[in-house]
Parts: sequence; C-alpha cells; structure tokens
Amino acid sequence: MNAKASAQTIDRLNKLKQTIEKHRRLYHTNDAPEISDEAYDSLLKEFETIEAAHPELVTVDSPSQRVGGEPIAEFKKVRHVHQQWSFDDVFDLTELKKWDEKVRNFIDKAGVADEPLEYCCELKIDGLKIISTYTGGVFIQAATRGDGEVGEDVTHNVRTIRSIPLKLSAAVDCIVVGEAWMSVTDLDRINAERTQQGEPVYANTRNLAAGSLRQLDPKMTASRNLDSFIYDIEEVTTSKGIRAVATQSSELQLLKELGFKTNPYAKVCRNVADIQAFYEEWTKKRHDLDYQLDGIVIKVNSQKIQQALGYTGKSPRWGVAYKFPAEQVTTVLEDITFQVGRTGVVTPVAILKPVLVAGSTVSRATLHNEDEITRLDLRIGDTVIIQKAGDVIPDIVSVVRELRTNKMKPFVWPTHIPACGGDGRIVRIPGEAAWKCVSPDSFDQQKRKFYYFVSKHCFDMDGLGPKILDVLLENNLISSFDDIFTLKKGDLLALPRFAEKSADNVIQAIEKARKVTLPRLIASLSIPQVGQETAYDVARHFENLKNQIPASAGGSNLKSEQTTLDLIAHASVVEFRSIYGVGDVVAESLHSWFRDADNIKLVANLLKHITLVQEEIRANKKFEGKSFVFTGTLPTLEREVAQDMVRKNGGDVSSSVSKKTSYVVAGAEAGSKLEKAQELGVPILDEVAFLALFK
Repeated sequence: MNAKASAQTIDRLNKLKQTIEKHRRLYHTNDAPEISDEAYDSLLKEFETIEAAHPELVTVDSPSQRVGGEPIAEFKKVRHVHQQWSFDDVFDLTELKKWDEKVRNFIDKAGVADEPLEYCCELKIDGLKIISTYTGGVFIQAATRGDGEVGEDVTHNVRTIRSIPLKLSAAVDCIVVGEAWMSVTDLDRINAERTQQGEPVYANTRNLAAGSLRQLDPKMTASRNLDSFIYDIEEVTTSKGIRAVATQSSELQLLKELGFKTNPYAKVCRNVADIQAFYEEWTKKRHDLDYQLDGIVIKVNSQKIQQALGYTGKSPRWGVAYKFPAEQVTTVLEDITFQVGRTGVVTPVAILKPVLVAGSTVSRATLHNEDEITRLDLRIGDTVIIQKAGDVIPDIVSVVRELRTNKMKPFVWPTHIPACGGDGRIVRIPGEAAWKCVSPDSFDQQKRKFYYFVSKHCFDMDGLGPKILDVLLENNLISSFDDIFTLKKGDLLALPRFAEKSADNVIQAIEKARKVTLPRLIASLSIPQVGQETAYDVARHFENLKNQIPASAGGSNLKSEQTTLDLIAHASVVEFRSIYGVGDVVAESLHSWFRDADNIKLVANLLKHITLVQEEIRANKKFEGKSFVFTGTLPTLEREVAQDMVRKNGGDVSSSVSKKTSYVVAGAEAGSKLEKAQELGVPILDEVAFLALFK
C-alpha cells in the first residue's frame, strides 16, 4: 500500500501540472515554445513518477491521461445536444454573389437590417469534425459528427491530441466544435513507415486523420500526432471572467483565451470583394501550409444576424463554404448507366476508366440529367475532363473532342430502365429536365434486390449490409449488380461515415466474393419465382446435360461453368419444365428472363468481374437419389446449413413437395409444404430426426 502523499509532494505535483499545461499551451496552441521538447518531456516524466507513487492524486485532466487505458472493443454512439450542420458550397464568384444577395434579402425580411453586415472568413481545414464537451472547465467527452444527430464517442482518442486542453482557463460548462487534422509532414512520415512495412499508404491527410481518430487503441492514435483547430462554441455557461460575445470573430478570440488552438488566419471582410481577395490569396498560398485546405468558410460575423437567419433543412443560411478550384484530370467514358432514386427519378451515371483525382481513385461521375448529356454531347469511348468539386462523385466538365473517332455515336436516351420495375417505362417530368419511373415502388424493389444479391445465400458479401447499400444507391455509385465489383476505395472514402477501415472492409468483402458457384449466381439474379432451391435444381440439371454432350459435338471441351450458363440462357420452356421441381410458372419465368437483352447484358457484365467455380465436392453419397424439402424455422440449424449438409452427402434439395420427395424437414411456422407432405404421405422430420440421419 502506498504511503499517503505529503503536502510538499502534492504542492510539487500541482506546480508541475500548471507548468506542463502552460508549456503545452505555448507550444501547441500559441506556436511560441519557451523550452525545448527534451525539457518538456523531463517535466512530464517527473510528474508521471509522482502519480505512479500516489495513484490517488490522478485526475481526469491530468497530463498523464492523454494516453491511458486499454483499447476499446467498439465505439459507442453519442446523440448530439445540438444538430451538426454542413455548409452549402459555392465554387465561383458568381455563386458567391448570389449567396450574398440571399443573405441580404433574408436580413431585410428578418428585421435585423440595422445590424452591421460583416463576414468572418476562416480557412476550411481538410480534417475530421469533432464536438467536445467540458464540465466545470474539464474535458469530459468528444464525438464525431456522424449523421449530424448521432456520432461516435472518440473521447479516448481526442484526449491524445495535445492541442486539445484537458482543463480550460475558466471553470465553465461548454460544447465546442472544431477539426482534427493531420500535417502533411506526418502524412509523409507515416506513409514512409508503411511503405517499408509493405502496407498500403494513405491518399491524403484527411483519410489519415479520420483513420487515426477511429483507432480502437488510443496509443495508436497518439503515435499519429493529430492536431486540432477549434472554431465554434455551441453553448457556454455565463461565468465570472467570461465575457459575452456578439460576433464570430470575438468567439474565436474567446476560444483562444479558454485555451483552445484556433487557426490564426481568420479575417473579417466587409463585402464580397474582400471575401474574393481573401479566397484568391489562399488559393495561391494553400500549399505553403503543413496542413491541407479545400477552401474557405464564410460566416456572417454578427451572431444576432445568424440567429435571425437560422437554418434550412440541412445547412445554416448564415454561412457557406467557398471551395478551391477543383483538380481536373482526363479519363475515358466507358459506359453510361442509370440510377433510380427513392422518388423514382432517373439519374444518369458515367462509368469511367478508374483515375486518381484529388487524392482518391474514382470510377464514376454524375451526369445530372438528359440535358447535361446533350450539352456535353457525350459518346461512349470519349476522353473526358473530370473534376472533383466537393461532391461525393466528380463532374464531367467537357469532352476532349480532338480524341473522338468516327465510330463513337451520339448517346440515345432510353425509354425504359429495368431498375424501374414493372415494364421499366420512364417519362420526362413536365417542365423539368428529369425523367421518372412510371412504376411507383421501383427504388424499394431495387434495394431489396441488392440486399438479396449480397446476402449469404448468394454472393455472401459480409460487411456490405443494407445501410451501406442504401448510401451507395442514393449517391449514384451503383445501379446494377456488376457495379459493385467496379467500386474503388476512393469511391467509398468520400461517402458519409466511411473511414479507411470501413472502406477496406467493403473492398475486401467484394474481392472475396469474386469466386461464386453457379447456383448462387442464378439465385442472386432475382429471377421471379426462382429461389435458392430452384437455382440449385436448374444448375445441376444443366451441368449434367453439359456432361452428356458427346465428344464429337465438342463435349470434351465443354467443362467450364460458363458453358453451363450458356445452355441455361438458350434453353426452351420445355427444357426448363423437364427439371425436377420446376413447374409451368417457374419455367416460363426462367425462359422469359433469359430472353431479355438487358438481363443477358447484366450476366455478361457480371462474368467480366467474377469467376464461376465448382460446388464443393460431396463428402459421400449417403443420400444419393433422395430429395429433401425444408419448411419453417428449425430450432438451432440455419436453413442454408441444413441444406448444405444434405448436398454434401449426395442428396438433393427441392423447393416443392411431390410424391418423389423423400423427406420434408419441418420447423416452427411450417406452411403449405407441411400440409402437402401430410396429404401425400411423405415422411416428415423435425430437427432431431433430421440430424439422426447423419449418425
């Protein structure tokens, strides 16, 4: 048991704490160090030695607590006290003037025209937004932005950022917002280390900052050397010594007085001309800094005007982000596909030869609508100029017409889109440039098909769940099954809630799924009336048929799964009807589906990205010649596991009950199949009896 600390020891610890905090602030916040790094480390070592001898003296705002504790299992969710907004973007002087005009119109309507209108311009740091909470001046919690309402608890990692004070200069309750960022120097250092270790490098500082802040081990985050700038006070208690602020510029000063690091280059501008001058200055100087910028942020300086202007559904009216000129590159337009939105609006998407732009590899660009394609006069095979202008996916700026050949034909806008459901018909909305599906529930149908395509019954893409698929669909990154296999990591990193780890997980799941059996492929296509069992029946029938083709007809060379697929695609209704378990309705559905040109194109496109492999060799032939039908929910076995057990032992699994059925395995809530089995006298097994067959 440790001896009680003496008054002298406690006094020494407190003085060390004050001194360490002073020099931390001078170094990390004010950029004006008075002692060397070695001297600072020596003070910190003495402080930690005293704490180690007297653990009862450790407090939550202790310098030793910046890196402490064991790695966590997962991030907890945090509901924000205040909605976290994103600024709307402008990209040129014309758009800036329009925004300024809107602000002035709102000011007149809101009755605050007597307030002087100024703008506080700040550099837009390319990092990750953090929201920090202090109670009594002590750091309590930090969270990411998340979806604006709920973020991730990253307290243990933000605590490692030395520019974040663990204790403020005043004992206030407050919530502040800022940016966690990574320097270019540290990006280069970490990438050099990763290169030596044979690991992939980070594309830019934002990706590295996001990945570092989402580490489960705070020691790893600490090694990355994150930094911060704080730029907003969401709420603060009034306290003696804390003055009220009426402007954004004075709020930045108050943040600095409380001990936060603020960006030193903020400037108050009187009008659009001043803003444009500030913007052009930093457009030229942005690469002189050791952190990356993607524009400037413009805020109405008066908080009274801010409160009067309020917010739209997604952004504050009193602020806007003025993005720097986008990086432009050239690439080839390989195809134009169509994405159906949740309201049924059809959006064209350019499929590009993958190219690096603004630090990320992308393979898609938005085309907005039919008029945009006409304006650009796009043709498949064109070399195009694309730019990353702050959107999730890039824009096509223009076509390099000098590289166009006579073989490239003008693009013809379709009248039917398969993803629309029904007959796929689309119509142009009167008075608009947009087209819309006639079928009212097309987007929901499309989502359900994608959910099934990646499910364990089909391509088994673990980690690519409904929420991620929704984001990909809504942001026009996928519109057809084969689009999934063309996704690049850079396509994902621009999406909400995607960091290095989550993007890597999705890409790994996709890569793992590139090998698939023919039954799983058939099941994944969402052919009406064709489920998992029917897909197996169809695949096995045509595989057997392929093997029966005589050598004189080329049978000796017909050993690939793709040849079996060719047989299926060209089969007649009669041939489909001859398959055990396939009735008239299913046969007609299969025949009709494989006669559709769009479906044939879908299969062909999938085969460019996947490899068809043989099913796992059957362990034995114990159940050869026997057919099983499963119905209801088994107590412990998942249906697909039970079905695989049958197949690996030589048996067949069917979706329908007939006199030829050997066994019906029934679980809870069994339906009409159980009744049919009872009617025909087919043996019925529960899970216990089913498992007994394997003994």
